[in-house]
Amino acid sequence: MPADIAAPRAVLRAISVVGIALSLFQLYAAGIQPLGLFFQRPIHLGFILVLCFLIYPVTRTRPRGVLGWAIDAPLIATGALVGYWVPANIDAIANAIIPRDIDVWVGVLTALVVLEASRRAIGLAMTLIGAAFIVYAFAGNRGELPFLSDLLPGILNHRGYTLERLASQLTLGAEGIFGIPLGVAATFIFVFVLFGAFLEVTGAGKFFIDLAYAMTGRQRGGPAKAAVIASAGMGSISGSAIANVVTTGAFTIPLMKKLGYRPAQAGGIEAAASTGGQIMPPLMGAGAFLISEFTRTPYIDIVLVSIFPAMLYFGAVYLLVHIAAVKQGLEGLAAEDLPRTRDVLIEGWHFLLPLVALVWLLVAGYSPMRVGFYAILAVIASAAARALWRFATQGPTWAGLVALGRAGLAQLLEALELGARNAVAVSVACAVAGIIVGVVGLTGLGLKFSAMMLAFSGGNLLLALFMVVLASLVLGLGLPVTAAYIVLIILVGPALTEEFGIPLIVAHLVVFWWSQDSNVTPPVALAGFAGAAIAGSGPMETSVQAWKYAKGLYLIPLFMVFNEPIVTGGPLPLVLWNGLVVVLALTAFAVALEGFLFAPVPLWQRVALVAAVVAAFWPSIAVEAVGAAIIAAVLAWNRRAARGGAAGAPQKL
Repeated sequence: MPADIAAPRAVLRAISVVGIALSLFQLYAAGIQPLGLFFQRPIHLGFILVLCFLIYPVTRTRPRGVLGWAIDAPLIATGALVGYWVPANIDAIANAIIPRDIDVWVGVLTALVVLEASRRAIGLAMTLIGAAFIVYAFAGNRGELPFLSDLLPGILNHRGYTLERLASQLTLGAEGIFGIPLGVAATFIFVFVLFGAFLEVTGAGKFFIDLAYAMTGRQRGGPAKAAVIASAGMGSISGSAIANVVTTGAFTIPLMKKLGYRPAQAGGIEAAASTGGQIMPPLMGAGAFLISEFTRTPYIDIVLVSIFPAMLYFGAVYLLVHIAAVKQGLEGLAAEDLPRTRDVLIEGWHFLLPLVALVWLLVAGYSPMRVGFYAILAVIASAAARALWRFATQGPTWAGLVALGRAGLAQLLEALELGARNAVAVSVACAVAGIIVGVVGLTGLGLKFSAMMLAFSGGNLLLALFMVVLASLVLGLGLPVTAAYIVLIILVGPALTEEFGIPLIVAHLVVFWWSQDSNVTPPVALAGFAGAAIAGSGPMETSVQAWKYAKGLYLIPLFMVFNEPIVTGGPLPLVLWNGLVVVLALTAFAVALEGFLFAPVPLWQRVALVAAVVAAFWPSIAVEAVGAAIIAAVLAWNRRAARGGAAGAPQKL
């Protein structure tokens, strides 16, 4: 948690000023005057570093004191230098035949302060990974650390690089810290994080939650279903599964417990639903922008191909929630305890306008950065129009108008500061990811890793995918989702596309989906832990429940690989067939997992369903058809058993 809570007022004011200045700079670059990459990215990083060292003091949980400021003040000054140096010296840097010494040393300082910012804002794991890649670049016969070459396996060995060469790679070009990851963070991601901050400050979060309750609250397991819908709506915008759990879970988890769900169940359902928000278009927790940039695919195409898989994921979670509610005999909430859909829409319909504008502008072909800029203006305009309408209908006075103006200005400044604060972690993560990208490009590590992956898997695609799952889980233990995706796709992407023939966009979507698994997979399920804190349940028990409800996170990417038409398109009959098969397969898996649908499912039928799910994933239409037929027969049998009175009374889990 940021330690600025106990900071002196002057520090809090400095954080506000820097945060607001950063947001205004980003809005200027997004909607008024676009900047070149060697202006936009360094200036953005400079702001982020200054903000990071202000928010996260070296003393962490206590005021800095003299010693703390003796450490942090030079770091803050260095952060400002990082933002200034490349834009101010771009001509000299570009025209230099060999790097100037001063540029090399500023590059060294840049890498060091980025790693220190990572340690403070993200954690030690990301910092150690970045540092390890730097050490790896120095290893080799011609590097700064030649003795390390003897410790590297043959395939990982390389010539080694000097400090001057590495500093140039990382900070004087577009292949290192100022490369694609930071470029995406400094343009698309920031403006949409700011958009989310404006929605949060103006009350859109409560509107979406109330709307979800009004739509589903009276159904069986209503609060749990509301959690699924609300998390789908807010998760894509929030950019963080944990933030989504904290936001929507504060409302949904207590109501789920009140309805009869066990605390661990309630926390796990919210964690699984919130994790799904990161794969939900249009924003996908900023992942859509990264995938678009890496694959050179138009952003709107990434959004369109991601809609159906995301719907499948939430459909699977929704079905598991429904089955659990029926199995436990849970009912919905009483009508008097729920908001009315009509009242919710009358009160907050204006929050839908920015989302409609966002989608319309994307479809119209505007750049994502310009779309984000106009979406923010739409939020401001709709909130202002709503406030003025209320003011006009409640007896306007000059004093009331002045108070309204002050309140509006306060909200505006709060949103600008909040957006900047929320962007610190992801921008720092992208800067460290740039170090990794730069070293991989310099040493050819990506191709070497692909060769290792091919050797270990023996050319077996399923085994290779299993290795990707393990790697994503290990990386996710210490990295944010965005960083885990970037690192993993750099290392395994070439193998998946070139050696195993997986289409580029499918490979990126698969890696991106599996990069989310650390949110819901024990032993370190970060979203599950957040849900446990709200539910008052055991972290591990809650994480197991989250892992169970989020099974689509593993299965749907597999279906993308073995049934590419649901992502890449193809003949309409084949696309429809694949869509039908995956819906049946996910339904069957949910039923096999819970042992219940319309009635209890006998063990032999559950085993048959698991075998049929495997068949449905097989890359053969004939085998898929057999699997689909078995699933349909078992589900029909279960329905008939329920109608015939064989279902018995609902059971407790």
